[in-house]
Amino acid sequence: MSDDQNKTPDLTKPAPKFEFRFDGSPSAASARREAAASSKIVEDEPSTHALTVLIPARNEELNISGCMESLLRQSEPGFELGKHWHLLVIDDSSTDETFAIASKLAAGRDGVEVLRAEPLKSQRKGFTGKNAALWLGAQQPVAQTAKWLLFTDADTLHEPNSLHRAIVEAERHDVALLSYSPKQINANLAQRAVMPLIFSELASTYPPKKVSDPSSPIAAANGQFLLVRRQVYFDIGGHKAVAAEVLEDVVLAQKVKRRHAIRFRYAAEAVSARMYRTTSEMVEGWTKNLALLFRNPLFMAFIALLNFVLLLGLPLLPFVWPNLVYWQVLAIAILWLRVVVRYFGRVGRSNVPFVDRVLSIVALPLFALLLFRSWQKVKIARAVVWKGREYTT
Repeated sequence: MSDDQNKTPDLTKPAPKFEFRFDGSPSAASARREAAASSKIVEDEPSTHALTVLIPARNEELNISGCMESLLRQSEPGFELGKHWHLLVIDDSSTDETFAIASKLAAGRDGVEVLRAEPLKSQRKGFTGKNAALWLGAQQPVAQTAKWLLFTDADTLHEPNSLHRAIVEAERHDVALLSYSPKQINANLAQRAVMPLIFSELASTYPPKKVSDPSSPIAAANGQFLLVRRQVYFDIGGHKAVAAEVLEDVVLAQKVKRRHAIRFRYAAEAVSARMYRTTSEMVEGWTKNLALLFRNPLFMAFIALLNFVLLLGLPLLPFVWPNLVYWQVLAIAILWLRVVVRYFGRVGRSNVPFVDRVLSIVALPLFALLLFRSWQKVKIARAVVWKGREYTT
């Protein structure tokens, strides 16, 4: 026998855990799981610091100071701004006082820099404003030498020590990308009623457990808090690779999950966000997103209207038709209770107070209108408007 034939197998090395189809080939789920587990991150350049935070800001004069101040308070012994982490604010051609406010807060602070992005028309064709601004920030030396990059929006507020805890969480779970869904701060009654409907559908379409499961093909992230390994970010092409995407956060997560493990969860204890200050802002914002987030917006709009009719209409039937017999009234009551339990079970995934879940019932027609409007703009007109700019979809 040859030496190779005399060799005993190495029983100390675990074999890949594949689930096999009937034809003997590994299943897609097991292949994804094994790829995520075995894909190691090798840095082209060694990291000089733990983190660089990048904030794109366009006309955010009402939000930028609160966001920056909440981040500046993260600096502490062992996690010092300018030494262990850096902050970049990229002004995206704001027409208000955003740049001036950010520059004033950055003045005299080590580790904080405010940049001006070039006007979008002079950027490479196909970039959205946000993606162009973040790609500019990613080209800066403090971004290219960080171990982690955090992309966060100017309308976010970060709890003390949340940045360091996020890095610890990502490294403990051995993921290349960690994204938080923030606690939403709603400005008025309309937002309190509509937002639970949208976020419950997001949680149903992109369940955090499945997003975080390497064997599941579902991938998602929230651009309000997206922490990613710098090497992985550049390996997939960064924001340049998603230049024209309106939902750049979801597409980035999809690209990362093809090679590495990701983690996604609701994190009210870490970050909150005031997405919109007015109802008109909310309508414009969700009009550009809903038909991109959900595959069947028209069917979802139909279900919203059906729920509205059933929830408010069924209790009225005995009064409209007073001649109903006892068993018919009982059947209507049982059907209504079933609709109520199912509805509140679904809307409960939005992580909002119970009162807001009740308010959401009256907002179902508005939610249906937003879905239809988004479908019309995204699928028919192929163009959406956000912050004074029009993007093709």
